[in-house]
Amino acid sequence: MPRSTQLAGSTSTENGAYHALLARHDAMRLRRRMLSPEGGAGARRAAGEAYDGAADQRVIRAHLGLVGPFEELITQLYEVLFTRHPALRGLFPGEMAFQEAHLAQAFRYLLDHLDRPEEIAETFTRLGRDHRKLGVRPAQYAAFEEALRAALRVRAGGRGEAGLEEAWVRMVRFGVTAMVRGAEAALHEPPFWRATVTEHQLVGDDLAVLRVVPHETFRYEAGQYTDLESSSLPHTWRPYYLAGEPDAAGAVELHVRCTGPGGVSEALVHRTAVGDEVRLGPPKGNLTLGEEPAGDLRLVAWDTGWAAMKALLQEVDRRTRTSPGHGVRRVRLFLGAPDVAGLYDTEYLAGLERRRPWLSVVPVTGGAPGGEGYGRLAAAVTRAAAPPGGRVLLSGPPAMVRAVGASLARAGVAGEDVRHDLLPTGAESGHAATGAVPA
Repeated sequence: MPRSTQLAGSTSTENGAYHALLARHDAMRLRRRMLSPEGGAGARRAAGEAYDGAADQRVIRAHLGLVGPFEELITQLYEVLFTRHPALRGLFPGEMAFQEAHLAQAFRYLLDHLDRPEEIAETFTRLGRDHRKLGVRPAQYAAFEEALRAALRVRAGGRGEAGLEEAWVRMVRFGVTAMVRGAEAALHEPPFWRATVTEHQLVGDDLAVLRVVPHETFRYEAGQYTDLESSSLPHTWRPYYLAGEPDAAGAVELHVRCTGPGGVSEALVHRTAVGDEVRLGPPKGNLTLGEEPAGDLRLVAWDTGWAAMKALLQEVDRRTRTSPGHGVRRVRLFLGAPDVAGLYDTEYLAGLERRRPWLSVVPVTGGAPGGEGYGRLAAAVTRAAAPPGGRVLLSGPPAMVRAVGASLARAGVAGEDVRHDLLPTGAESGHAATGAVPA
């Protein structure tokens, strides 16, 4: 057996054993929590104590040039962490560049929001739920804090005011406390769902439509996405929208565009076959319809952002058939691509449009992907913006979301009527010690 295959098998076995131990640990923690007289109220009170983040914000910003830039501080931090705790290295992706950039983004988010600690608490509580899939535990957060202190000392070289290190630690600890709280609140659900690939269809050279069957019940709402890990690339996750309702066998559909070599998308498109196993993280996202009547809808998608819209159209169809008067009145779908060849799943969509009088489809092609390249799509959507009370839902690359969102804002569409998720493209999300911060 080739050495690389042996190592992959060993890593997979060790990873499975580690997560099995975590599952047992979570079960015991959940039982203790349910039997506790306070039901976890003490932990909630501790996490909600007043925090003067604005004071720490002033101290950290005043000395940022001393310990920064963030990228160099983080490189030093991980060097200390892996030297002192070598066993933790195996829980991180092999390539650390994206992980380090991700942590820099988290630091910037914390620092920018320190004067609004309630926003940090809300965001990082959600992240704690999501980060259970990575196997992060409070003891590992403690090791991270220890490494942060050491890195700050090296960078500062004895300079700066005495409270600088403590300000940094309080900032990170505040976010971590919220993450632990979020993880504790999610103990009733699995940290991730194992799933088997039952269908893998290539569409062109770099797009695959996959159907996977979770091994346990996987509930989600139309318009949500999940982070996905390939068994051939442990500890590296990438978000994908869930395309439609599960079929009779429980299979869910995912659309994957290969964005470059070596990442999750490349593994799923070119190195995945029927019978392979993947993992799904907890479903999440801002594109769900909610329970209230939806009114008129404008759905805007670019490329594989169509997956979210496919799910939403199925949900609209279900509501229209089962609850007349409580569904949408009209739906207009704007489907963008660089050229006609970039449009896919068109037979399904054309059939749905023929059968459902409430749906109209506007294909928009032309323009290379990028901020300027989305101008034609933005113009088409703005000309047909939803009337007051209607909503506009956007799914696609962040640059498309920003371009269309800005165009709608200039046209006077209220911000609360526009919903989106800024999912990364062209980069793979790995294990993040303090969390992935949504844009």
